[in-house]
Amino acid sequence: MANGASATRPSLLEQPVQGSRRLSNYLVASAVTAGGIGFLLTSLSSRLGRDLLPLGHPAELEWVPQGLVMGAYGIAGVLLATYLWSVITLDVGAGSNRFDQESSQATITRRGFRQKIEVDIPLREILAVKVDVRDGLNPRRRLSLRLQGRSDLPLTRVGEPLPLAELERSGAELARFLKVPLEGV
Repeated sequence: MANGASATRPSLLEQPVQGSRRLSNYLVASAVTAGGIGFLLTSLSSRLGRDLLPLGHPAELEWVPQGLVMGAYGIAGVLLATYLWSVITLDVGAGSNRFDQESSQATITRRGFRQKIEVDIPLREILAVKVDVRDGLNPRRRLSLRLQGRSDLPLTRVGEPLPLAELERSGAELARFLKVPLEGV
């Protein structure tokens, strides 16, 4: 009976990791885009002497120094928005955590800017699954692997902290699957 129970146990665990295609990133990129374009139009209105924006009267601003400064802010905003939209389009940070007991390998993959990042780890080098929770101004809720002879390898996404219940559930599931202790809970 024990053999039948272990035969139904899956030998592969794959956890998807969300990248930069999150609502918060879309909202920030949209706000920066609108702000950058607004500053550029204000600068251009000041230079041309015509209101190109429906708000206020930017044509009344002096070109030097106000119009130039607005133009500099606009260029900086548009460049930052271009970067943010590029990160979202490429979905930087997306990937998966794949744990395969048949091949005794853990494969952590993430999408980078220019290339796919892939880290292979033998399962025997995994000492524990670590839950790291820190509250305060800069909260951190992270799941990582404690490895033999190496620093901890983070598994969860960066940015938005996971709900505590989901973090603990995911950590416990992974620790059970790998047959290693769960630390930090």
